[in-house]
Amino acid sequence: MDNNPVCWFEIYVQDMARATSFYETVLGVKLEKLPTPTDEIEMMAFPMAMNIPGAAGALTKMEGVSSGGNSTLVYFACEDCGVEASRVEQAGGSIQRPKTAIGEYGFMVLAVDTEGNLFGLHSRK
Repeated sequence: MDNNPVCWFEIYVQDMARATSFYETVLGVKLEKLPTPTDEIEMMAFPMAMNIPGAAGALTKMEGVSSGGNSTLVYFACEDCGVEASRVEQAGGSIQRPKTAIGEYGFMVLAVDTEGNLFGLHSRK
């Protein structure tokens, strides 16, 4: 691995307006609506700059994904997330959502580890 392993995070919410207000108030920042490739996902991004260290992320509202419990999702950077996804089941995990195009942002996979934790894999190809 040639870089830091975490490339993105999502905090799943049920009430986007309430959650946005909370994080803007607590962190003293302004979140901005992030374009998504589908209407089933709503995202409000934390301030980010791609040319500085650290992971960027967003509040996310998606049908079928609850807040609380396992509601913070870490994405691991990959060359091609399909490669890592192909290893998940043989390692004892499962695939929640197979490799999916996310428009100009590349591709993602959602998987569950052997402890029941949901995590993401992300790649540009």
